[in-house]
Amino acid sequence: MASIDLNSDLGENTPDRHVADDAGMLQIVSSANVACGFHAGDPIGIHTTLAEAKARGVIVGAHPGYRDYANFGRSPMTVEDSVLQADVEYQLGALLGLARRVEVPVRYVKPHGALYNTMAKDARIARVVAAAVRAIDPALVLLCLSGSESARVAEGLGLTVALEAFADRAYEADGALVSRTKAGSVLHDPRLVADRMLQLVETRKLTTIDGREITLEADSICVHGDSAGAVQMAVAVRELLLREGVQISPFVS
Repeated sequence: MASIDLNSDLGENTPDRHVADDAGMLQIVSSANVACGFHAGDPIGIHTTLAEAKARGVIVGAHPGYRDYANFGRSPMTVEDSVLQADVEYQLGALLGLARRVEVPVRYVKPHGALYNTMAKDARIARVVAAAVRAIDPALVLLCLSGSESARVAEGLGLTVALEAFADRAYEADGALVSRTKAGSVLHDPRLVADRMLQLVETRKLTTIDGREITLEADSICVHGDSAGAVQMAVAVRELLLREGVQISPFVS
């Protein structure tokens, strides 16, 4: 039986910026990428999401990003390597500490936003982030964009890598995500999103924004928690996959 993980970026709510229905998403996904406070989230909100993930039996991963709360971590930044490594290590340490209090293990790392996308193309940045993960806990799995430099570099440094595809994002012909500055970069139709993910699981193919077909390997599918209609899209993906005989299970045991 085919199987796939469903994940979502959660723990990003604060009193001044509520972006996601964490409780709703945690009833659907099998893995939760929990913010670490730099791009979004605060300690009490992160703690609440960790506790809810534990109660639901959802696997937890760390979701570190650039120190860029104002732009939700989605703006490219120039950061010295030593500073970036320390920033990632700091975020992982913070989440691991809160998770220890809740008594839920952190099993993987998925970088956020602009950091994730930069790593996908820039081997130097990928090496810095992978080094930070390895320094904190080399047993952590690094979740990377399928076909990316980040996956290649992390594997070269001895980390275990898992590959990710995005349900609610459009793709370029080279396998990169379409920039959020472009029209059509974010998808919102639950049926379209679900059909695309079934196609991906069954054929390892996706249709790009310009109508081409590309091959993608994926261990996990992401529905962004802050996308409009996120819960409805996640439900549609889960229900269609299950109906077609695809098992939903975490990419880490």
